[in-house]
Amino acid sequence: MRGLKRAKNANRLNFGPIKLFVFVKSDAFPRGLFYLYTFLLTMSQLLYCNSLTEFKRWKTRIVDIGGVPLGGDHPIRVQSMTTTDTLDTKATVAQSIRMIEAGCEYVRITAPSLKEAQNLEAIKKELRAAGFQTPVVADIHFTPNAAELAARLVEKVRVNPGNYADKKKFEHIEYTDATYTAELERIRERFRPLVKICKEYGTAMRIGTNHGSLSDRILSRYGDTPLGMVESAMEFLRICEEENYHNIVLSMKASNAQVMVQAYRMLVQHMQEVGMNYPLHLGVTEAGDGEDGRIKSAAGIGTLLEDGLGDTVRVSLTEDPEFEIPVAKALISRYATRAAHAPIPPLPMRDGNPILAYSPYDYARRKSSEITNIGATHVPRIIADLSERAEITPASLFAVGYQYSVPLDKWNLTDQACDYVYAGDTEVSFEIPGTLGIIYASATWEKFATRERTYPLFCDEEYFTATKKSDRLNFVAVVLASLTTDFIQRISREKNVVLVLDTFHEHGMAEQRRAFQLLAEENCTLPVIIKRNYQHLSESDFQLHASTDTAALLLDGMGDGLWLKAHACGSPQLINSTGFGILQATRTRISKTEYISCPSCGRTLFDLQDTTNKIRQRTSHLKGVKIGIMGCIVNGPGEMADADYGYVGTGVGKITLYKGREVVQRNVEEENAVEALVELIRTHGDWVEAPEMSHQ
Repeated sequence: MRGLKRAKNANRLNFGPIKLFVFVKSDAFPRGLFYLYTFLLTMSQLLYCNSLTEFKRWKTRIVDIGGVPLGGDHPIRVQSMTTTDTLDTKATVAQSIRMIEAGCEYVRITAPSLKEAQNLEAIKKELRAAGFQTPVVADIHFTPNAAELAARLVEKVRVNPGNYADKKKFEHIEYTDATYTAELERIRERFRPLVKICKEYGTAMRIGTNHGSLSDRILSRYGDTPLGMVESAMEFLRICEEENYHNIVLSMKASNAQVMVQAYRMLVQHMQEVGMNYPLHLGVTEAGDGEDGRIKSAAGIGTLLEDGLGDTVRVSLTEDPEFEIPVAKALISRYATRAAHAPIPPLPMRDGNPILAYSPYDYARRKSSEITNIGATHVPRIIADLSERAEITPASLFAVGYQYSVPLDKWNLTDQACDYVYAGDTEVSFEIPGTLGIIYASATWEKFATRERTYPLFCDEEYFTATKKSDRLNFVAVVLASLTTDFIQRISREKNVVLVLDTFHEHGMAEQRRAFQLLAEENCTLPVIIKRNYQHLSESDFQLHASTDTAALLLDGMGDGLWLKAHACGSPQLINSTGFGILQATRTRISKTEYISCPSCGRTLFDLQDTTNKIRQRTSHLKGVKIGIMGCIVNGPGEMADADYGYVGTGVGKITLYKGREVVQRNVEEENAVEALVELIRTHGDWVEAPEMSHQ
């Protein structure tokens, strides 16, 4: 590989029996090492989980946190973080109690300086006096002295290796092996006192890496990659192990669910290689609020839970923390009995290793052929299911993104207009929009086969026995059991078929993933629509379940479309927006503005919920633009990671605006800041006026 060579004082990466020595030039190192690392992870004996076809939690070591143990066979714990001023004891205690009564098992409180760390003692005392024994966790950024005090007072401290001993200046630094070793020694001397205090007092610690706040040192050495996140944590973890301190929890948070999932997987795989099994704290940071926040959280957290990873969960919503708890509990509850699921055929093995058709550590979309507007380089398509309706009228399409204008005699399309409607056996008798296709059950389709943009759905073998087929596009429904070698070989020879992959298995994501593997084994490149079925769920549970089940596949590059069939789970509009939200959260299809909004805490310098709503009202039409809304500089330019624009609190009533990671305007008065943000977007050419809607 270009840029790689053997060197006497090289970096050494351990892969079980493989020991790789590499030196990479500064311009090639981050990406070159990352791709080499992910390739070897895929080839390694140890996966990041117990099995890709049999659900079983990855068993971690037990960490005691104030009498509420984490890891091992203990339940997956739920936690959240206060948003009050830590110096306001009464407000912080009151909010903590609301969180605990909602089901919070660990209460995290920010301690940005010594005075807040000191007040943790009063807060904890008040909680205990009120009869609540819930462990208290101190959240630390930048301030080792606050961490060292807090470790003597509370049950757990969280430190961010990106800013505990480093200051971020977004500088690229050229390191030799000697200078990098010197930096590690500096960190060791800065961090070791906290480790010793935690060990002495029996205090647990979370080493919490955030994608957006990797240090300049890590970025210079490893690049802005999941590998950099893992190494950031491992540097601190090695120091803990040198001191024989093991009461540790690890996290790999990012606002990008894809990066977050890959980082956790890499972390677990690496821990297995070196004989570690520390418990995992799962979370998608700055997920946002409402539907978007819930879908993005489920996409990242749920993907890992599906493979048995995770010992505690925090859902980061820009809402009051007690509203995070039911979401976390709903995500977790699905796995209480999952291990009893029916068997799924195991993966093929070679020399004791599972053979994978994809890399779990580096996104690459599955290669598929192009059938009309599905597959190949087309964005994943959305199929809306209206088959349960006795009648489908123009008004029926309003909920799935199409509105008919009578005066103009035209269809108006929103950015979330579905691509196909499955009508089943119900006739669509009106002139449909020019961008829409109608799918009928095969027998019904024969009646309307001459109509434009009308296509049949066959059930597996029915396709081969049918006397009439579309010469443009046929959908063929299959399940894992349908995909025999003979069937795949025969269907692969067809030139106008899109598979609809369904499942009714309790561990449906794993069954569908196994089906994609079977297709790859037979070199079948037909496009595949992922279909899932739900009934009698609350709107919130439907969004969480659908996001978990399908995002896990989409994040690994599988799927050319999404079909959510939901009975008594909410309105057609909710089901349609959930599908588009899942594609947005997995960054496989962008249909709206993305908000990277922190959940607020005691460091926040303005009302995050109110401000987020104001910014949404002004910018929600800016499709594809990413806006970071951060309550303080700790969650500022670094935590926003890949946002296009940033709105960051930097003082009471003062806002700093960013373009990417560059400061553009400081100390904007809060009452003028939203309009200043709009003007910034306008100045850089990303502003468009809100359209009425496009016409067809």
